[in-house]
Amino acid sequence: MKLWQKDKTALQEVEKFTVGNDRELDLHLAPFDVLGSIAHVTMLESVGLLQQNEKDILVKELQHIYTLYNVPLAQRKLDEGVEDIHSQVELMLTQKLGDAGKKIHSARSRNDQVLVDLKLFLRSEIETLVNNTTALFDTLQQQSEKYKNDLLPGYTHLQLAMPSSFGLWFGAYAESLVDDLITVHAAYEVVNKNPLGSAAGYGSSFPINRTLTTQLLGFEALNYNVVYAQMGRGKTERIVAAALANIAATLSRLSMDACLFLNQNFGFISFPDELTTGSSIMPHKKNPDVFELIRSHCNRIQALPNEIMMMTTNLPSGYHRDLQLLKEHIIPAFKNLNDCIAMTGLMLSNITVKKDLLQDEKYQYLFSVEEVNKLVVQGMPFRDAYKKIGLDIEAGSFTYHTQLQHTHEGSSGNLCTAQIAGMMQSVKGRFGFEKVKAALDKLLHTA
Repeated sequence: MKLWQKDKTALQEVEKFTVGNDRELDLHLAPFDVLGSIAHVTMLESVGLLQQNEKDILVKELQHIYTLYNVPLAQRKLDEGVEDIHSQVELMLTQKLGDAGKKIHSARSRNDQVLVDLKLFLRSEIETLVNNTTALFDTLQQQSEKYKNDLLPGYTHLQLAMPSSFGLWFGAYAESLVDDLITVHAAYEVVNKNPLGSAAGYGSSFPINRTLTTQLLGFEALNYNVVYAQMGRGKTERIVAAALANIAATLSRLSMDACLFLNQNFGFISFPDELTTGSSIMPHKKNPDVFELIRSHCNRIQALPNEIMMMTTNLPSGYHRDLQLLKEHIIPAFKNLNDCIAMTGLMLSNITVKKDLLQDEKYQYLFSVEEVNKLVVQGMPFRDAYKKIGLDIEAGSFTYHTQLQHTHEGSSGNLCTAQIAGMMQSVKGRFGFEKVKAALDKLLHTA
């Protein structure tokens, strides 16, 4: 069944090519399509395009259909021969309710239907992503406090630079996730606007109430201009992809650090045997395969905004079938990134750090700046102190102490863990997930 079909059947090869993987990807959107339909028929009744009794039976049946699709993905299905989830829902309603089921498509198009489905899907996935990211943030902060007194070599240009600490290392990635979620929130604000009612991209002659569907679906605002609502397809995915890419960049960089630090030439960290992999011929190997795969998955996610940009480059206004393919890129990215977040958390929760690393003389020059600063505190001009310590190093007479006195905000002796946690709490509070949940709960339980 095809919503657009009249009296001719498309050539089989054309149908197969144009549908592509859309049926499988639509299963991700299924519960959201039902939510959009509940809001739509409620609105249709409010403007006189449905009778009260028609709206009531449609809403009741749609609420039932929602329970059929609000299940694990593997349990969702489309009937054989049904093109997409929009057709499936309308077919189920028509089979059960007759003519009333045929009325639900009034004043909307598959264009705005898939737009609202994607917005609802992205909004839901962003909530899951935010919760998973903050869980990893908590793990990083816990490890930062646990290992704040364990020193670690700091590098610039991959050369020994200054003393760092595991507290700083874990804490740096925690704060990075705060900024990452700021960009996710910006993407969420773009997502959380209602395109329903824009129809094929040029509005409708029916006297629909788009403000009502916005309220029913818990959107913060409308995509007001109907042409721009359709132009938002592709742009929205690109903005969301850029936000995902920021989190991915943080995980990729952390993973690269972990791969280096586990290397025997560094030897800074270790993991239980069951979290590393071995070699088929080298019995001593403990490979960081988890971090290597996280790094690769996340680097691929970092390419996602560019992929989407290139797929939508130079499209004129209006709908184009090119946009269908965006689902194949943006939908799987969420699971991929969430899996990487989960595995990063698992690894870091089981990490062991090497104690007293900087007692080894090979790290002595890490403390050169500390010795320069001591002379400055005693009254020597900085340039003179710098020159003296440099000459001592060249002469082989450099002496140092490994005790650090770093007290300023964000240094190894003052990690500001609580302040960073406060920033994360503030960012997470901006999303307003509770408002969305309340609106959708009301939509699903209104008699």
